[in-house]
Amino acid sequence: MSRRRYVARGVPGGYCIWDNKGRRWWGDHYEFCPDDLLTELNGGAEPGKITALLKRYRAMKR
Repeated sequence: MSRRRYVARGVPGGYCIWDNKGRRWWGDHYEFCPDDLLTELNGGAEPGKITALLKRYRAMKR
């Protein structure tokens, strides 16, 4: 059984993305975890798609 590389983990005040391979937090802290990001993390977890989604949500914060 293989582990998923990226997973969304609850932290105080929201969610962060944990990189199992790099064993570190990846990306920003989110107050909520958007549905499409969570679906990608729990599905194929392709780094390119995850990066695109993170950029989109980062731009929406500004």
